[in-house]
Amino acid sequence: MYASWSIGEQAPEIKAKAWFPESKKIHEFRLSDYKGKWVILAFYPGDFTFVCATDIEAFMAGFDEFKKNNAEIVAISTDSVYSHKAWSETSPRVKESKIPLVEDFNKKIATDYGFLNAETGAARRGSVIIDPEGKVQYVAIHNDALGKDVDHIYTTLMGMKYIHDTPVSEGHICAIPANWKIGKRALDIDVVNDIGKL
Repeated sequence: MYASWSIGEQAPEIKAKAWFPESKKIHEFRLSDYKGKWVILAFYPGDFTFVCATDIEAFMAGFDEFKKNNAEIVAISTDSVYSHKAWSETSPRVKESKIPLVEDFNKKIATDYGFLNAETGAARRGSVIIDPEGKVQYVAIHNDALGKDVDHIYTTLMGMKYIHDTPVSEGHICAIPANWKIGKRALDIDVVNDIGKL
């Protein structure tokens, strides 16, 4: 199933209950409340599963670096908020998490974002990066048995921030080359004079 929007377009609004482990309370989550921040939506197939707990643990290992770079991580599955609460309170890996767990029991979020697995009715594993203006800049959906590469997601975030925050002169574009590493320079491309030279 695919979404009806494209990269660079406004992300579908999310309004749903979520378990916030830091406050240990259920609150409403609204994506629009995060305007001005980068948001990583971490979709996963289900609570009380094996790989999903490692995704949460891996994001928590880099949590402070994401926060330092104005990025919020939000995890989403088609479980209920009460399942999220129970998982957060019992899983050894998830217990230490500060990441909100958003309910998608009616499957609207997974459907809107193109993550719904029609065969299982659960969300597929993957990630979405949304910029401070609320536009989708990155989407990855992959095999449910493959845990997320959080280092890659962080590098991708930093590359997108570089592009977003770098002023360019008229006729130029800022672009990130393959295998770019954080701290390296990006490409300052003269769209007329650099054709065929890179």
